[in-house]
Amino acid sequence: MKTLLASTLILTSTSLYAHDSCDVELEGGIKIDSSGIEFMQDKKPVYSILEDNRLVVDGKNIELNASQQSLVTEYAASIRAVVPEVKSIAIEGIDLAVEGVNMAFNELLGPGNDVGADLTRELTALREQVQTRFDADKGFYVDEHGFAGEEFFGEEFEQRIESVVEKAMRDSMGSLLIAVGQQMLFSGDTGAFETKMENFGNKIENEMEARGAELESKGEQICLSVVEIDTLEEQLKAQISELENINILKVKSHGSNKI
Repeated sequence: MKTLLASTLILTSTSLYAHDSCDVELEGGIKIDSSGIEFMQDKKPVYSILEDNRLVVDGKNIELNASQQSLVTEYAASIRAVVPEVKSIAIEGIDLAVEGVNMAFNELLGPGNDVGADLTRELTALREQVQTRFDADKGFYVDEHGFAGEEFFGEEFEQRIESVVEKAMRDSMGSLLIAVGQQMLFSGDTGAFETKMENFGNKIENEMEARGAELESKGEQICLSVVEIDTLEEQLKAQISELENINILKVKSHGSNKI
């Protein structure tokens, strides 16, 4: 039973930030909406890129030469480009969990069981939250504490999934015990039943790990995108004096210092 449930939780919340490849830190907040991108420190706006090309620092428009303008435009575009990447990998992670849940409980309780249906409903609701909240056109805010002031992804994301599964388990423990008891009774051999469940659990785990590896690879690509954004930020600081003391993004990669 434990193996079966564990296999349903092989998500990629850690891959969302590609922890194995880079450590991303925000030294402030970034607000993104359809009108532009606003950068904040200590909860106060420090500069904005309006319409993805016009730089405003401390409420003043900054005159830019061609090279600076190109950098600002590329920086804004790169930030916007990573938004759907993170959203996509989060949704795929939830879809993977739904698939694992149904494989596990369909084996234990049969197709169309209430436990699998309840879990699918809860996970689908979480998927819809990601779909609606993580939208650059509608606007969202991310800072060192997470998205919209909450730890929506990262470890908290995985904990939310675990909480959903644990609640479903508590609510359906009676049905599960009956199903397990019936299977043990019909098999007539406790050892054979345990072996069957262990083999099935390993099968699910292997399938989920293989698909999770694909998401991890996508997480690595997000990491590379963030590294590029950090590099652009450094170039902006070097070329535009008004930004030289502002550092919103820090990235460490494979034990190296800030890139």
